[in-house]
Amino acid sequence: MQYAVPQDPAVPAATALAELIARARSAQSESRLEAGLALAEQAWVQALALSQMAEQIEAGRLRCFFLLRRGQLADMLAAAERLLPLLRAGGASPSLCEALRWTALAAADQGDFETALAAAQEASAAAKELADLRLEAVALNALGIVFERMGDPWQAERLMNEAAALVREQATPFEQVVALNNLWTVAMGAFHLLRESGREAESQQALQRALQLGRQVRPHVRELGDPFAAALSDSHLGETLLQLRQLDEAGVFLDSAQQCCQQYGFLALAGRVSCLRAELAQARGHADAAYAALSRLLQELVGKSNLAELRRLHGTAYRCARQLGLNEAALRHLEALTVLERRRASAQLIAQSRYVASRIEAQRPRGGETETVARPAEDASALRDPLTGLGNRRLMEQRLPELVAEAEARGAPLTLALIDLDHFSRINAQHGAAVGDRVLQALAGMLQDNTRGSDLLLRYGGEEFLVVLPDTVPDRAFEVCERLRQCVEGYAWSELAPGLDATLSIGLATAPPHSTDLLVARAESAMYRAKHLGRNRVALA
Repeated sequence: MQYAVPQDPAVPAATALAELIARARSAQSESRLEAGLALAEQAWVQALALSQMAEQIEAGRLRCFFLLRRGQLADMLAAAERLLPLLRAGGASPSLCEALRWTALAAADQGDFETALAAAQEASAAAKELADLRLEAVALNALGIVFERMGDPWQAERLMNEAAALVREQATPFEQVVALNNLWTVAMGAFHLLRESGREAESQQALQRALQLGRQVRPHVRELGDPFAAALSDSHLGETLLQLRQLDEAGVFLDSAQQCCQQYGFLALAGRVSCLRAELAQARGHADAAYAALSRLLQELVGKSNLAELRRLHGTAYRCARQLGLNEAALRHLEALTVLERRRASAQLIAQSRYVASRIEAQRPRGGETETVARPAEDASALRDPLTGLGNRRLMEQRLPELVAEAEARGAPLTLALIDLDHFSRINAQHGAAVGDRVLQALAGMLQDNTRGSDLLLRYGGEEFLVVLPDTVPDRAFEVCERLRQCVEGYAWSELAPGLDATLSIGLATAPPHSTDLLVARAESAMYRAKHLGRNRVALA
């Protein structure tokens, strides 16, 4: 089918280009993806030939939108690679934030976590430069999805809760739909991870949370009026009900999602829904039909690189083949799944190592132009605690006042957590200083695992640690610290030394006041209150 506008010699080229873009925008609003993509592609070529920068940017933006919605992720990333330099040349803008967010989502599904993390962080930085809380919230959600795809739903949920705290009642239906659908993704990811690790009660709690989120988003989807959001939320609810073995109701929502995908051409989402329908068929006792459908879907993905979809398909195909007694096929799918898991783990390690490196670089003190010259290696090491690798008091003195001042200028929340290892002197006395050092190192690792790149992590002194949580309200900080406390309480300390145990007392203080000394003093007071109340707990100032 031909959607391009024929070139009339009597019509000026600029007018024809404007018509192309107008028609592509109309196709976007009506979710006519195939027609819109053809129009946007032609507009891109014509704008490039005419050196019309604004029109080229808009055509590029539309290309990325249509490609992402259709699920042509590799093509979308290639289009974004050409668009982003044009957007960056104009400085921070909503269009730049949007294109970066799309890049993060596409790259995460492709398994390119390094690109995904970089794009989401850049989107967040651009939103902060624009002082647009809604854009910042959506960018944080994208960063959360990247972490979920990397296999860390808890960090993802943390980021999404931070996003919710930024907009609160100011959120439009769009932000509500983005937040709730993404939180559903996190809850379902946690369900699968917990179930695979044998923690059945916790996995069921995550599944019930997913069900609640799946139902909660529906009125916002209706208000938004976006067919893609409707299909996505139907697929989410259908998947949740499938896992709860409410098969008839699950089938209703999956049928609705499939019809919407077919009507509008949401190709990638259609593949995901088809996989879910195969799982539904298996649950209904039709493993043979399910396996045939999965085999067709896998054949359609040959040569494509959607890591998330391939993992899902091979995992489901493995279970079906095993149920049917197709041992050779089951082994083949299991081997393919193992290779994909290794690819994800490898990409995750590389991305996280560079993410941590960029976080350390961001924590280095800022100064005038004379300080932009490369610093000697010993200057960087002087800001680090040699035992744990976290920042030290010197780094705190340089960075904490900046973070507090920035929070005051932006009117943004900021919370401090002072963390103390309970009975640390007893640990040293009973098990020796070497074991004590290993306890501190293990705690430092858990701190890094449970915080964001924007948080400041410090060894405050001895067995005390200070964590600065920008853009974090007290209840969110409490959740983070409570999760850390539980992580430490449940850690296998006896593997370091027989009879070894460790717990934390944590005190929280939030700005205002916007005074570093007062904030630290209040956090310290709360920490001592936690100890007075029996240790192994979190207390608010």
